[in-house]
Amino acid sequence: MSAAAAKKILLAWSSGKDSAWMLHVLRGQGAPVAALLSTINEAADRVAMHGVRRTLAEAQAGAAALPLWQVPLPWPCSNEEYEARMADACRRAVAEGFDAIAFGDLYLADIRAYREKQLAGSGLTPLFPLWQLPTDELARKMIAGGLRARLACIDTRVLDESFAGREFDASLLDALPSTADPCGENGEFHTFAYAGPMFRAPLAIETGERHAAGDFLYTDLQCPASSR
Repeated sequence: MSAAAAKKILLAWSSGKDSAWMLHVLRGQGAPVAALLSTINEAADRVAMHGVRRTLAEAQAGAAALPLWQVPLPWPCSNEEYEARMADACRRAVAEGFDAIAFGDLYLADIRAYREKQLAGSGLTPLFPLWQLPTDELARKMIAGGLRARLACIDTRVLDESFAGREFDASLLDALPSTADPCGENGEFHTFAYAGPMFRAPLAIETGERHAAGDFLYTDLQCPASSR
């Protein structure tokens, strides 16, 4: 199934640049994206993996003029519990007329195979609109296309702490070590998208405190009016 042939698409929303750009690409193809889907760490009240405040993901959804479906996850969360809660979300999607779910994966074949396996027989077709696009070219195309994002999390085994909270722009791409993927596909960094052609208006954000969790360094991004 092509994206344009789908009747109703649910889009996996991480709050980062790849999912935001995927939304832009799908809309450019006339694909019927009807909702965003995010997993939320219940204990932290933040988007899983990226560590972005839930309220910021909700603000993104408002700016994208789409509803945000939130899948709450306990912390810690077993793989079995994760799969059970995602399966519930998929059943809801099918019941509401969705026939496809789009992911912003770029080239990790094992991740794609896992998604395809989990969705087999669910009634939802997995779509991968950005699959195997050259990541340096894609990153620069995003920036040239008006996407604006900030690094919300970095892996300090790959990136120096000075990268934490930086703008995702051409100067950052030029400064990345050769071991880092330009789109952070291997988990070198995660971003929060706050402006671009997929949004009706940019989101005002400011950089808060940093905190470490193992090898990962998170930067707390927030709207200026948010309580600290």
